[in-house]
Amino acid sequence: MKLKRTFLYITNFFLLFLAFGNLQAQDIPPPATPDSIQYKQKFGLRAGIDLSKLLRTFLQDDYSGFEIVGDYRVYKDFYAAAEIGNEKITFDEGLITATSSGSYIKLGGEYNAYQNWLDMQNSIFVGVRYGFATFSQDLEQYTIYTTTPYFEPDVRIPENGETSGLTANWIELIAGIKVEVLNNLFLSANVQLKRRIAQSTPPNFDNLSIPGFNRTYDDSSFGVGFGYAISYLLPLYKK
Repeated sequence: MKLKRTFLYITNFFLLFLAFGNLQAQDIPPPATPDSIQYKQKFGLRAGIDLSKLLRTFLQDDYSGFEIVGDYRVYKDFYAAAEIGNEKITFDEGLITATSSGSYIKLGGEYNAYQNWLDMQNSIFVGVRYGFATFSQDLEQYTIYTTTPYFEPDVRIPENGETSGLTANWIELIAGIKVEVLNNLFLSANVQLKRRIAQSTPPNFDNLSIPGFNRTYDDSSFGVGFGYAISYLLPLYKK
């Protein structure tokens, strides 16, 4: 398991490095010309899938997930953005094993801080999202904690440890890059900082993870995430 996760992190870094290198390579000013030329920029819907979740599904036995990403250019440097997905995450903390599964949606916007040349569509962006998830939490087994090692561990399996109809919401800050590798085809990478607003929990138990939010902790309402995606821009008009 550790080997798989190490491979996942190395792959994330490698793809991010390639995307950033491609962005730098395209950052070359056009040759000076005596005439002033106007270029119309593309406006439209860009949609794709998060490759990091597919990779985690393939490499990690305790995870499965899928996410659709999209954005729409509403002004020169401003985009409306959204993600919708489904995740199943199993956490084995030694004394407790639980699985959360459900769907989520994140809505918000982005600002492109990168100055493109001519008709390029690359971006270095920052943004904000509001996230909402509906999910179930399944307590598969737990061990009664004791400081006396004389007896065998008291492992218990609940007859009905699943609680459905749980919800959670949060705010997250996101930053990343998007690079046009082919005409209208983009690779992107991002990191996320999340702040949980509210959550519902099972009786006598707490959520160890929330779909779309990731890992939770008793002493903190913050979470983190990452992603890299491939997407295609469907140009609707130019101006």
